[in-house]
This record gives sequence, C-alpha cells and structure tokens, in this order.
Amino acid sequence: MALRVATSRAVAAASRRSAYAFVRQSNVAPRCVPALSVSSPVLGNQTFPRNGSSSFMSTDSLEAVPPPAEKVVLPPMVYIAGEEMTHYASDLIVDHWIKPYFDTSAWEYFDLSCKARDESDDKVLSDAVEAGARIGAIFKEPTITPSASQVKEFGLSKAFGSPNGAMRRGWNGITISRDTIHIEGVELGYKNPVLFERHAVGGEYGAGWNEVGKGTLLTTYIPDDGSAPFVVDKRDLTDDHNVAVVYHNPYDNVADLAHLFFKRCLEANVTPYIVTKKTVFKWQEGFWATMKEIFDKEYKEDFLKVRTCAE
Repeated sequence: MALRVATSRAVAAASRRSAYAFVRQSNVAPRCVPALSVSSPVLGNQTFPRNGSSSFMSTDSLEAVPPPAEKVVLPPMVYIAGEEMTHYASDLIVDHWIKPYFDTSAWEYFDLSCKARDESDDKVLSDAVEAGARIGAIFKEPTITPSASQVKEFGLSKAFGSPNGAMRRGWNGITISRDTIHIEGVELGYKNPVLFERHAVGGEYGAGWNEVGKGTLLTTYIPDDGSAPFVVDKRDLTDDHNVAVVYHNPYDNVADLAHLFFKRCLEANVTPYIVTKKTVFKWQEGFWATMKEIFDKEYKEDFLKVRTCAE
C-alpha cells in the first residue's frame, strides 16, 4: 500500500489553485470571476489572473458561491491537527473551502497539540500513527516538539519527543518530499520544478542521548541471530560535561527511495542529484552505493534517452 502524507504547506498552496479552479468551474457568470484577488490570513495578498482580464473577486465572494445540492464524499484520511498559525489557517481552509462542498465523515481526526499529547500521555500520537498505517492517507499540520522552556510555559508534565520521528518510524517512511510549489500567476526566480527527497527514517530524529561526565562510552551491538556481540564504537571522554548521542540509519528501504526518486525525476524531466557527505561521514557510503547501483542498472539508459531527445 502506498502511503501518502500531505503537509499543510503543500495543501495551503494547493488550496490557492483549487479555489481559483473552483471559481472558474462554478455556476457564477464568467464575467464576474475573471480573476481571484486574495487578501486574507490564509493566503496573503495574491492575484490569480484569468485570460488577461483586469476584473477581481475577493475571498468574501467565494462564500457567495452556493454549496452543491449533494456533497462529494471524500475517501478515508487521517487528519492530524497541530498548533500555531498554520492550524488557524488550516481551519479556515477546511471550514470555508472543503466542508461546504465535501463530505469528510470518513476522515479520522487526531489532535497532536502539546496539551492533547500531555493529557493522553502521548496515546493520541500512537493512535494517529496506527490510523495512518491502516488508512494510508494522511494530512498533517505543523506540530510543536516542546523545548524545556515550552514545557514550563505550557504546563506540560514532560518534554515530549518529535511526533514526526514517531510517524516516520511507524510508517516506514521512505522519503520526505520538499518540492517547489508553482502557482499560476506567481512568478518565481525559476520555471522548472525542483524536487527534494530526504531519507525519512533513522538519524537524529530517533536518537538516544544522555548527559555524562568523564569516563568511557561504549556502543555495543548484540545480533539477533545469537552470534557474538561486538563494540561498534569506544571512546574516552575527558571533559567534565558531555552529551552522548546514539542513532542509526536503516538501509533496508534505500532501494525503495531510489526507485521513487528516479521515477519522479524522469516524469518531471529533471536531472537527479544524490547528495551525501560520505567523504566525512563514512557510514553514508552504503546509501550512495545503493542509489548508484540502482541508477546504473535500471535508470541510466532512460535518462540518456531523455537527454538525447531534448538535444
């Protein structure tokens, strides 16, 4: 099952396009909606022209568009609510542009605000992760991973860990996509899309740590197959105050990431770049080697054909 996770940043941008498309396709007379002029806490000040016309339509006019006689039933989705301004903006989008026209009764809602996580002793997070794995479609607003000062400010019982890290582990996250967003009528400094993919599991998000003093730090690996344990790393700590951090990077799903990344680059007709710092971080060599092996074996010829056709 393919797992799709949408962030509020992407949906907010998509809603700009959707609002424009909806107005164009609604039963409002075309002469009234040749362009969409937006000034609101959700979208800021933006104008979406239609066929070069100089007329404008405000966001207040959107509410004048009557809802359909029968709402479109949306498929199941996990909706994860967060905090701060994007939560406010997302509520506006859902209340004004989604619920009047779509039936969202199949959605499952989870409140991942710091208060809700504290009140449930983080059960709401585990419930959201379970639902996401079960349904396979998730929308998530930004959440707060509370700092020590925020624990006091919010009156929390403890400093909860990153919900994003728990989600990636629970959903075997292959990648975090950070693509550029292109909106009709908004000129950027570049025209071609830029696709970013980042390996989404392991690393600092799942790190274990503790403050320690002088002494010896051992990281020992104990295999599941019953073979002899061995020391991965040993270091002597000579400072009085240190923080020891331990994490790992899973390699099992790097092949899946490679296929997803190269296929997306082919579809978008963009050149793929694999970025690591393997000259310094030697453990990244396996990541690079897997990506290169799959590219050479399964995608290199396709990219060469695309380049030849373009030239």
